[in-house]
Amino acid sequence: MLKTLPQDPYILLSFINTKLRDNYDSLDTLCDDLDIEKNDLLTRLASIGYVYDLNQNRFV
Repeated sequence: MLKTLPQDPYILLSFINTKLRDNYDSLDTLCDDLDIEKNDLLTRLASIGYVYDLNQNRFV
């Protein structure tokens, strides 16, 4: 569910990367904790050219 998250994809990117950096050790943990549909998030951020990098634990 992405309705509670920022709607602008670039603000969403910043929000998610900040959360990953400061609070979560993986994308799965973030999605579980925030009740976010992982595939929806991946699709939204892929639409602006970003993919999740497991080694960096951030979207690049």
